[in-house]
Amino acid sequence: MLKKSLFLSAIAFTTACAAPPDEASVDDILSYEAFRERAYFEEETGYAIINGDELAETEVDLEDAYMRYVDTELGLATVEQSLVVNRVGNADDLYSAAAAANITYCFDTRSFGNNLAAVTAAMNAAAAAWEGSARVNFVHSAAQDGSCTNRNNNVVFNVRKVNTNGYLARAFFPSSGRAARELLVSASAFRSIAPWTLAGILTHELGHAVGFRHEHTRPEAGTCFEDNNWRALTPYDRNSVMHYPQCNGGNSGDLALTADDRAGATSVYP
Repeated sequence: MLKKSLFLSAIAFTTACAAPPDEASVDDILSYEAFRERAYFEEETGYAIINGDELAETEVDLEDAYMRYVDTELGLATVEQSLVVNRVGNADDLYSAAAAANITYCFDTRSFGNNLAAVTAAMNAAAAAWEGSARVNFVHSAAQDGSCTNRNNNVVFNVRKVNTNGYLARAFFPSSGRAARELLVSASAFRSIAPWTLAGILTHELGHAVGFRHEHTRPEAGTCFEDNNWRALTPYDRNSVMHYPQCNGGNSGDLALTADDRAGATSVYP
């Protein structure tokens, strides 16, 4: 999630700001009920949004996220100290080379109305940022815009506008099921959100869409720890496009790829 008030204060999902491993005692660990209460549940889809803008599609997914949280708080999970990529099981959560070359999407034009031109331009800019750094290719399938829902299997994902105060935008990971592979953009993202732009926000979200986690989940951030279900691709980068500024990030302007972001993207999508 990229929400202006969150950048200025704290992320909505408070568990994401837990201490790094070795600093929590058993008494500090949230119960599952408390962990669940801190998630944001989308009214329309019922999905839980954790760590700001990451999906837990089912109750089992949320329980798995809780167990990773407990393991990391107790120091039982492994931290790889070496842009970070999401992990599913023992594998990186990435597209195959062929799939990465054709990541198709459509716009729900009816939901965007007068904002369609703005979101189209922002998506083009965000896609170009990643395409210029790695072998990924986002393809707008205009022919699918008339039936652009999360049930349309002719595209990898759909983009639509929603009315929510929970985030400015949220995306998904490559491993997400088709129903969850939506890039949702809040109506509030089309208002004044300086110093960020809609293009910057969507660049962050497309980073998730190709498999990258929040940079601030790394212990070097010192705060906003999420879990250890990731693999480091580069040295820690506090200016990363995937780093929340309020989580000891160094980016005070718009969200943009850094040299390390580009190097990390290139390493997994060469």
